[in-house]
Amino acid sequence: QVLLVESGGGLVQQGGSLRLSCAASGGAFSQTTMGWFRQAPGKERQFVASISWSAGSTLYADSVKGRFTISRDNAKATLYLEMNSLKPEDTAVYYCAADPASFVVVVGLRSQDPRSYDYWGQGTQVTVSS
Repeated sequence: QVLLVESGGGLVQQGGSLRLSCAASGGAFSQTTMGWFRQAPGKERQFVASISWSAGSTLYADSVKGRFTISRDNAKATLYLEMNSLKPEDTAVYYCAADPASFVVVVGLRSQDPRSYDYWGQGTQVTVSS
């Protein structure tokens, strides 16, 4: 059983920055593909970014490419999402997720599908004001 706990959300003005963290426990974090997803009210959960176990491979949604950076510290069992140049359309609840069945060098289409992930955090709210 993997427990994921997000933190770092909040209210920020357009153009501002936030750094989300996701602390993991109870599993082999260092051997797990991790992802960030987000869900706005009335919308489906949307892929944001994913990262391979070694952090050697990352993938981003087009909407956040160049603005967001996913990273991980396996020694601390923590996943991060650095968000810069935030826009009102980035407003959503952000979730981290773990896919223990994926121990890959390169993240691909599987990492973009929320159905691939077995474990989810409780989510952290990010609100960007215009």
